[in-house]
Amino acid sequence: MKNLILNIILLISISMHSQSIDLLNPEKNIGLDNWNIVNDDVMGGTSTSYLSVSDEKNLIFNGNLSLENNGGFASSRLGLKKNILTGVKSFVIRIKGDGNSYKLRLSQDNRRASYSANFKSVNDKWVEVNIPIEDFIATWRGYTYTDYPSIQTDRIISLGLQISDKQEGKFKLEIDYIKAIL
Repeated sequence: MKNLILNIILLISISMHSQSIDLLNPEKNIGLDNWNIVNDDVMGGTSTSYLSVSDEKNLIFNGNLSLENNGGFASSRLGLKKNILTGVKSFVIRIKGDGNSYKLRLSQDNRRASYSANFKSVNDKWVEVNIPIEDFIATWRGYTYTDYPSIQTDRIISLGLQISDKQEGKFKLEIDYIKAIL
């Protein structure tokens, strides 16, 4: 309960003192183009994932995570214009999930590693998740790099959703919106 109250206070404070950018808002037809799927089949795995828009105008990221052939990840990525996220402080995502943990991933134009932050979905319940930019950690091919350079928000060129961490089986994440808070 204490964490819930702190998150509410944080969101109120953010909304009073910040601007936001809609990165994904299917109801307004924002952020539906430039997505692509990248699954473990690029390395021999057999996971699958799909993107679609529901009748309620929400983006659906779903599929099957398989650990066969050393697999274990499914992801989708949205290409962004360089500099659009300059100065971003956090991301706010409204999701309805399946109880699995997911990652929000950011990629830069000049780095091999991506920057990931974990968030947990609640089974069949809408929740709003706030992810501060400080929570993003450099990762590459499943490895975490604590001594890697910090993220440069002006160089971010893609945002992605990923499921991994041996959460084998069917998954479904419904996204109402993703906002960048400046």
